[in-house]
Formats: sequence, structure tokens, C-alpha cells
Amino acid sequence: MEETVSKNFIEQIIEKDLAEGHCTEVCTRFPPEPNGYLHIGHAKSILLNYGLAQEYHGKFNMRFDDTNPTKEKEEFVESIKEDIKWLGADWEDRLYFASDYFQKMYEAAVTLIKKGKAFVCDLSAEQIREYRGTLTEPGKDSPYRNRSVEENLDLFEKMKNGEFADGEKVLRAKIDMASPNINMRDPVIYRVAHISHHRTGDQWCIYPMYDFAHPLEDAFEGVTHSICTLEFEDHRPLYDWVVKEVGFACPPKQIEFAKLYLTNVVTGKRYIKKLVEEGIVDGWDDPRLVSIAALRRRGFTPESIKLFVDLCGVSKSNSSVDYAMLEYCIREDLKLRKPRMMAVLDPVKLIIDNYPEGQVEYFDVPNNLENEELGSRKVPFSRELYIEREDFMEEPPKKYFRLFPGNEVRLMNAYFVTCVDYKKDADGRITEIHCTYDPETRSGSGFTGRKVKGTIHWVSAAQSIPAQVRLYENIIDEEKGVYNEDGSLNLNPNSLTILENCRLEPAFAGVKAYDSFQFVRQGYFCVDAKDSRPDALVFNRIVSLKSSFKLPK
Repeated sequence: MEETVSKNFIEQIIEKDLAEGHCTEVCTRFPPEPNGYLHIGHAKSILLNYGLAQEYHGKFNMRFDDTNPTKEKEEFVESIKEDIKWLGADWEDRLYFASDYFQKMYEAAVTLIKKGKAFVCDLSAEQIREYRGTLTEPGKDSPYRNRSVEENLDLFEKMKNGEFADGEKVLRAKIDMASPNINMRDPVIYRVAHISHHRTGDQWCIYPMYDFAHPLEDAFEGVTHSICTLEFEDHRPLYDWVVKEVGFACPPKQIEFAKLYLTNVVTGKRYIKKLVEEGIVDGWDDPRLVSIAALRRRGFTPESIKLFVDLCGVSKSNSSVDYAMLEYCIREDLKLRKPRMMAVLDPVKLIIDNYPEGQVEYFDVPNNLENEELGSRKVPFSRELYIEREDFMEEPPKKYFRLFPGNEVRLMNAYFVTCVDYKKDADGRITEIHCTYDPETRSGSGFTGRKVKGTIHWVSAAQSIPAQVRLYENIIDEEKGVYNEDGSLNLNPNSLTILENCRLEPAFAGVKAYDSFQFVRQGYFCVDAKDSRPDALVFNRIVSLKSSFKLPK
């Protein structure tokens, strides 16, 4: 029996439209404004739009909504393209810009004027607000609302030709100042702005407003389903009005879904911009952020983000998702795919007094005990090793099974060793631990003479590789929440810990940016793409090994 998969509400609408002949081929799009970096919430929209196009064998367009030149930069355009490619959404040859359509939008505005559906207004922005009314009171007509078609055409042409200053005149749609929906109260559809655009330069000094431009862009491109977040629900009547009045026979259909909210993260562009400008983070891709570039740099994978988006689902009601669920998804993705290797983050020297000086032997170590296909590697073992400082205690508490004077432990994949002595410096800090080993206990030799309770990891001192390791925590102080009463961010002072002189097994030689591994007992780590060099490796902790997070039933 085939399993029936229940369709989400967007799929149900699309299937009805296809069945009833409203469209023959599905076309979706992702339309970001190039005024910042994309974040995890955008990933949901990208994967949803692309996934629907794939599911119905349709098309997916990539379009930059670049109608506001005051905030847009080429840097943002390039970062957005890179993020979308990395997530695996393929726009093929359909990369568009709203600015490609400025001439057609101008002509659409002229069409509205000729139909008596738009007028040039001289009210200031403040006056327009005053005339607009409130949620309980209707607005008032502009004194310029009844200008003749000829006068409006002449004034709009002069606006385009640069004869008016910024803010001196606007073009407004003529709809209904008494509408219960404030968006329909003669909204502004064009403004004068003498500012260079990052693509069209000084060709235009009037720019369309988003609510006018956006539906037209969709219609010009043949988008069938304009899928956006819930805050645009109140704008849908205006969207529909524009495409209908301009005269599109098969207008796109706008459908809204709930945004993706993550607990205790910063997604607001102005907050991130502030963190970047104040040097609290080292750019929009700082691994403590949840921009897509930051998640990629930290070591998240496209597969983990797809899993996360799938688990969140598509709904009509806003809700928040625990950040721990995103961490669950990256653990699930990496646990069978990545080698488990030894890295000592806080090293202390361990010397095996009875091991032959100068001798090096190699142990065959499996790369991942849960996935034999990843094979094995040779790990060198010698008289002098490094182990984690926390794996030795002079006076251990009860149930401490690692190294302490007189105790025997297993060195992972190697021998049993017993602590016989240790040395300290003048400050009382342990500098050396001395052990003896039992040659009969060699790993893989079939030894069953006795058991030990503790197993610790290690690296051979002479062959180990130095590295810097960065441990990340949430940039927000989770106990206090994201914002202070004055609107500032509650920052966690321990959001980044940098560990110098960590020691890694030699198999890490030659790693490249974005390569990721499980460090035995420590977590999952990724080679930093910005700061790591072959002669000075830098790793970011993606996520710790364990979590109390359980998937909701």
C-alpha cells in the first residue's frame, strides 16, 4: 500500500489551480531586496519556492527587488546569489532585476493615469499621513485627486525628467480613501528620488514603490504563484488591484505563509549592521549569527538546513522554533558522514616512562564506528603524547574514572596506561603526567585480561599539528531574552572562546575551508573559511555532541 503524504495548504491551492486551468505550468520566484545578507528565515522561503517549482515540474525565478537605491549594494547582490546556489536552488538562466523593468513600470503607471486610476499629488509625506485616516476613521481625498488626465500625464512626465525636487510630488493610485484596508487608501506608487542606482546609474530620478513594483514584476515574468510571508496579507488587495488595472489576463496569485522565527537569535538587519559596525562580530558571516553566510562558515550544511525547514513545515500561523532543533538537524546530517578524529583542545603532556624512546607505531583506527564505508586511517603512537587537561586530576571526586595517581585507563585505540607521577610548575599547574603502559593491552590484540572504566583520547606529541579552535555560544544571553527594555541587545559576554595551541592528530594535514569532522568527545568542528591557512589551521565548533533536545511528536 502506498503511503499518502498530506499536502500543505499551498500545494492544495496550486493543485486546484492546475486542475481548473488557471495555469498550465507553475512558476515561483524568490525576490529579495539587495539591502543585507539573507538569514535562516529566508532559507525557508527559498527552499519552499524552489521546492514547489520542482514538485510541479515548473520554473523557479531569481529576482532582485532593487527599487530602493538608497540601501542597495552590489556586495549584497553577490552574497545573496552565493547563498541561494549553496542551498541548491537553481534559477537556471532566469536571473532578473526589478530595475530591468523600470521602463515597463513607467508605462504601466501611464496606463493607470490614462484610465483615471492614478494622479500626481503635491501633498508632503506628512500631509499624506494626516489625510490617510486611522483604522477606525476613513481618510480624506487629496485636493489634487481630481486633476485631469492631461495634467497628470504632463506632471508625471516632468517628474521623470527631473523637474521636481525629492518629495515635491508623488504619483498615487486612485482607489478608495474610505477603504477599511489602509493600504488601499490611494497609496503612493512613484516617488521622486535623485539618487544613483547600482545598476541603472542616473537614468531614472523616479522610482516605483514596492507595492506597485512587486506585483508587476511577478506579472511580467509569468509568475503563477507569488508566495510570501504573512505580513503581506493586508497588501494582497493592492497587489491584485495593480495587476488587474494594468490589464494582465492571467495575473499571479499571492499566497501567504508563516515566517520562520528562531528563539534567541538576531535576524533584524539593523541589529546585525550595528553588531558589524561596532566590531562585536567580524562581519555578516560571523559564525554566531544566523545569516546563511554565517551558518555556512560555521559548518552547517545545505542538507541540514533543508531538514530543518522540512521539520518546521508550512503553516498559516506564526510560531517560534527552538534553536536546538537546528542543532539537532546538523548532528543528524553529520553523524554518519564525517570522520571521528582526535583533537586535544587543552593539552597537557603525558609521558610513558617504559615506552621505548624514539619508537613510533601506527594503529589502524576506524574513521566512523557507525559507518564502515568511511574506512580507517593510521594514527601514530609514541612515548610522549598530549591528553586533555581535564582528563587528569590529582584528587578526583567519586565516580571519576579518568587518570589520577595509581589509576589505569585505556588510551583510545591504543594501550592501557597507569599514572605513576606528575609534575607541576610554580603556580601549581600540572605540566607533565607520567605513566607506564602494559604492552599486552594493545588495541586489537584480543586482550581480555582485565577491564578499565575510563577511556581517554590523545595525540602523539611529535607528529601532532597545532590549531586554533573557536568555541561559539549564542550571541544572546538566553536567560534574559533577546532585547533589553531600551531595545538594545542582551549580549552574551562568553559567546566566543578562542583556544590557542590545540593539538590535532596528523591526519588533519591538508584540510580545506568548510571541511568538517567530529572531534572525539568534543563535538563537530569545521575549518574556518575566512581565517584558516594551511600553516595556521582555525576550526569553528559547529555544535556540541549531545543535546537534551527531542523532536516534538
